[in-house]
Amino acid sequence: MKLTEQDILNASILIVDDQQANVALLETLLGDAGYTHVSSTMNPVEVGSLHRKNAYDLILLDLQMPEMDGFQVMECLKANIQNDYLPVIVLTAQPGHKLRALQSGAKDFISKPIDVIEVQTRIHNMLEVRLLYKKLENHSKLLEEKVQERTAELRESEARFRSLTELASDWYWEQDENGKFTKVSGPVLEMLGIQVDSFTDTKAQAVIDNSNGNARWDEEERKELQDIISARKPFIDFSFSRTLSSGARKFYRVSGAPIFDQSSRFIGYRGIGVECKEMP
Repeated sequence: MKLTEQDILNASILIVDDQQANVALLETLLGDAGYTHVSSTMNPVEVGSLHRKNAYDLILLDLQMPEMDGFQVMECLKANIQNDYLPVIVLTAQPGHKLRALQSGAKDFISKPIDVIEVQTRIHNMLEVRLLYKKLENHSKLLEEKVQERTAELRESEARFRSLTELASDWYWEQDENGKFTKVSGPVLEMLGIQVDSFTDTKAQAVIDNSNGNARWDEEERKELQDIISARKPFIDFSFSRTLSSGARKFYRVSGAPIFDQSSRFIGYRGIGVECKEMP
């Protein structure tokens, strides 16, 4: 993440001082250094509203002012900014005020009387850190937006996939990593005539259905499917059957694929199933 010298010189700076001579000195100093977006105010009361409007990259703040001193200005700024970053360098002739200013949220200080080299160096360093911070913040927001965009696209794609598979099959199903059904759509209960937790559940309970009666699964088919699922393999048109109490047999085909999350952890299966009119 690179920052050019022109980025720093284009930063927005606000000078806050009740003395016109000090304001003029700083404006000249910054202008000579190449800074292009410098503004000023001699009224500390309006600093909060100005910063809300313009979101300055740096505020050069005099501490000793009538009506509202620099410490009160910083408290006002902290109460009105959206984040906890206070882009302030204080200007003071009182050595005892320096520590208090830093504890109040200022990021640096400049001693009065002003030393040109000190001012240029501290302002440049402060802006470099501030602008890099903003670039990182904007980059993080952009990444977050892209993730949200991609997530929405994936959800829409998955919804279309489910819709198509449900239309192209008799039923659609999903299982979790423990083999328990988490979603089943379509007339599966009417077709299979049973209520089960999973395809390989050996304790499947017959639904009370006078037309179907109790049903028995083919245990060899059940074991074969269990081995495929245990190996986390996809399966296409796996054939299985059940025998009704009347002796009649029903035949079905089911297809499924394992699901893995972004860290390649197995989280279940999803697939489709159809009833066959005769033995596959």
